[in-house]
Amino acid sequence: MVTTSVAVPPGELADALRKSGLSEIDTATRRRAEYSSDASNYRVVPAVVAFPRGADEIVAALNVCREYNVPIVTRGGGTSIAGNALSTGVVLDLSRHLNRVLHVDAEERTAVVEPGTVLDDITKAAAPYGLRFGPDPSTHSRATIGGAIGNNACGSRALRYGRTADNVVALDVVTGSGLRFTARRYGRDSASAGMSGVSGGTGPAESGDGNPQPADKAEPADKSEAALLADLRSLVGGHLATVRTEFGRFTRQVSGYSIEHLLPENGTDVAKFLSGTEGTLALTLGATVRLVAAPRATALAVLGYQDMAEAAEAVPALLPHLPVALEGLDSRMVDVFRSRRGAAAVPDLPRGGGWLFVETSGDTPDAARDAARTLVADGDCLDSSIITGPAAAELWRIREDGAGLGGRTPAGAPAWPGWEDSAVPPDRLPAYLRELTALMARHGVDGLMYGHFGDGCVHVRIDFPLRDRPGVLRSFMQDAARLAASYGGSASGEHGDGRARGELLPVMYSAAAIGLFGAVKHLFDPRSLLNPGVIVDPAPLDADLRVPLAAPLRRGLGFAYEHDGGDFAAAVHRCVGVGKCRADGTASGGVMCPSYLATRDEKDSTRGRARVLQELANGSLLSSGWRSPEVAEALDLCLSCKGCSSDCPAGVDMATYKAEALYQRYRGRLRPASHYSLGWLPRLSAVATREPRLSALANRLLGVGFLAALAKRLGGIDARRPLPEFAGESFRRWFAARQAAAGARGPVLLWVDTFTNAFAPQVGRAAVRVLDAAGYEVRITERNVCCGLTWISTGQLDGARRQLRRTLRELGPAMEAGIPVVGLEPSCTAVLRQDAGELLPGDPRAQALGGSVRTLAELLSAADGWTPPDLSDVTGVAQPHCHQHAVLGWDVDAALLASGGAKVKAIGGCCGLAGNFGVERGHYDVSVAVAETALLPAVRVAAREAGDEPMVLADGFSCRTQLEQLADVRGTHLAELLAERLPPGGSVG
Repeated sequence: MVTTSVAVPPGELADALRKSGLSEIDTATRRRAEYSSDASNYRVVPAVVAFPRGADEIVAALNVCREYNVPIVTRGGGTSIAGNALSTGVVLDLSRHLNRVLHVDAEERTAVVEPGTVLDDITKAAAPYGLRFGPDPSTHSRATIGGAIGNNACGSRALRYGRTADNVVALDVVTGSGLRFTARRYGRDSASAGMSGVSGGTGPAESGDGNPQPADKAEPADKSEAALLADLRSLVGGHLATVRTEFGRFTRQVSGYSIEHLLPENGTDVAKFLSGTEGTLALTLGATVRLVAAPRATALAVLGYQDMAEAAEAVPALLPHLPVALEGLDSRMVDVFRSRRGAAAVPDLPRGGGWLFVETSGDTPDAARDAARTLVADGDCLDSSIITGPAAAELWRIREDGAGLGGRTPAGAPAWPGWEDSAVPPDRLPAYLRELTALMARHGVDGLMYGHFGDGCVHVRIDFPLRDRPGVLRSFMQDAARLAASYGGSASGEHGDGRARGELLPVMYSAAAIGLFGAVKHLFDPRSLLNPGVIVDPAPLDADLRVPLAAPLRRGLGFAYEHDGGDFAAAVHRCVGVGKCRADGTASGGVMCPSYLATRDEKDSTRGRARVLQELANGSLLSSGWRSPEVAEALDLCLSCKGCSSDCPAGVDMATYKAEALYQRYRGRLRPASHYSLGWLPRLSAVATREPRLSALANRLLGVGFLAALAKRLGGIDARRPLPEFAGESFRRWFAARQAAAGARGPVLLWVDTFTNAFAPQVGRAAVRVLDAAGYEVRITERNVCCGLTWISTGQLDGARRQLRRTLRELGPAMEAGIPVVGLEPSCTAVLRQDAGELLPGDPRAQALGGSVRTLAELLSAADGWTPPDLSDVTGVAQPHCHQHAVLGWDVDAALLASGGAKVKAIGGCCGLAGNFGVERGHYDVSVAVAETALLPAVRVAAREAGDEPMVLADGFSCRTQLEQLADVRGTHLAELLAERLPPGGSVG
């Protein structure tokens, strides 16, 4: 009997779990929505989500589920692509608390880890010994070892280091029947039933791949374990021909149970066997894993071919070179990346419509490059490059983002997993790719191919019309399964079968093999409580699909969502759950997701928020639509940093979605106080800075303790936040009094934002000096206008549109004359470049505005003959504003600084203030925690190295304010840095 439904009320189940010893249990609607999907096409709402703090709590939860006949599944990073980590019953998130590396044995090259430990954390712990964990799926920065074991994860470098199963030594597990034991390699046992004629022994044995294995000395620990082992040996012994002929035929045969590991010649390795069983037989409580030596140096050879099939033709000739990794990549995927991040984000690549990325290793960088050159000579390619250092790392990041980048076809249609990771023997890959391409064409679908070509594994996201014609999914998957089987292949090459492919197992396995799966399942989990509906008695592959349930949300929207067909539901369904928002990418300059990095709660990840917003479309969990409290809770700690809009490979833009949700929630209603005090800040500032005496009066009044406290309380501002002072003389007043300079380069219109005008006019004055020196005639708008940023961030989108229309009227003459518009405040500049078009889709001026707007660095760097002043004495760090990172890019700034001789290191992450976010009551603690993620530690290091106050470059007013308030450090705008170093007389270039 397959147990997939739950008859027990969630509250009663939660009470039972608490009584059993679990302390962290959640049945809230919002939480259940967050865990209703993984990285797959499926939506299965759990009854309870729990966060165990120890292995004993996992066992206790299982015992409760056995008592109540409720299904249970464990979950790590939630990055399973086939629906492997979903349940209608209990979901145990092991990543929150069970995430430690307990011990590293450098001599034995092993590590003991908890099941929720992230793969990169294992490698980090092993790195001081020159070791690493070998398998590296593309989600290695957030995927956990428990999930890797469950799905038998592989990754790019499995070609050299093997699958997860090949790197598992022992597993602490509990079966569905409640038996807890240490699964390991047991060795031969000639006395076991059904194993007559098989010799025993205690000497070294060989696995199926010919690698030496430890001596066969391990024995069962107790009678229950002995009985299970005897039953397994008997079962395998009675079906030796089936196991030896149908299982373990090539390395990426991951579909089904890998029963070949239970063969006597393979040492009856139950630990390896359990790897890839997807939590259907036992729950992993802990693991001892094998570590491998990390290469001392690597190089990346990129070989270009006409198409992907031709690239695959070259693979057999390259494998004898024993590369670390051998990957295929469709050139169209790189085109997608360029379109989102700009051409500068992609290193130069050789000619071709498809590439092979081949990593070689050596004891020295020269040796690694020599190995790459030797390999290229056998590649028979159109063109090639050998790349090392940061450029190689950037290309690997593009490859690792494949699952998200492939979420849109070149035509812009949403693409989905399903036929995600099929595999065939590598020598049969070219023909398989050609037939798979033809099959997609016959079904009228498309997708971007990439994958582990050295192992014969192909990844592709396909634009199945799930909303309109979900039947295409079933027909294609059935045909594709038959195609893969005809090549001796596997429906899954590394991600497991899950709900997506379990139904297809009879296509590639005989009835006898399918019967073996069921018999093994009965031995371990006779009541089918562990991840039911997966592998054995599988659920239909088109049951519980998420997208067909989602009704369009097109009416009355504040933004256009032009890339999503004007549909908010389609926009939030960009999130396919790859979970990059749960990884800390700040070391490589990433921003997403600052709130998750601060709280480590799925609720505060981009993915968690998207899951809740997706419920708006299907309407089954959220009872009050836009005004549901779950929506408000999910979005409360979103900083609107826009980091996800560039860092999320699927292009999710949670800042826009939050603004939309606030707009819908409060339209025509009384708003929170901070929406008026901070959302209308440009209006208040315009009044206060109209005359110097007014700004002085405002500063005096707000400098009185009880008045400042009253203003904060009434304005929804955190009491711990100092109020910024208005400038004694606004920038506009100063500019009006200056003597204009004629510039040989012609006019430029300097955009005067509220923050520069009212609070930081010194930045504007510095910019004018730099632009004057560069030969420009600086102009500003006649009237004081606003981009509408603060209206957008508080969801007052009608007000934002009014502000933008006024702005367009003022900027119109300059735009028509071809005069560039230069912004100093990154968030305001980003609004002009991007948000204006989304808010005013029918206004051609708004569409044209983005092309007229420049950052200061962009304008100066493009000026013919301009060179920066001498910056060779400048050493420090830079905090690129989040909106600059996401929309404008900081590469030009970095190049400008380097060309002047400055040594400035960019900091990843968000400052934490993020406009109104860190000022609002209830956000202060998270704001500080976000700053502690990357910014404040980097500033402290810079201060120690400088021996004095460090130089911190920060163009954003929020960033400078956070630095001053939390670190007592003055941030410097690029304009100020350049102005301070202008030579006497002021001209440069």
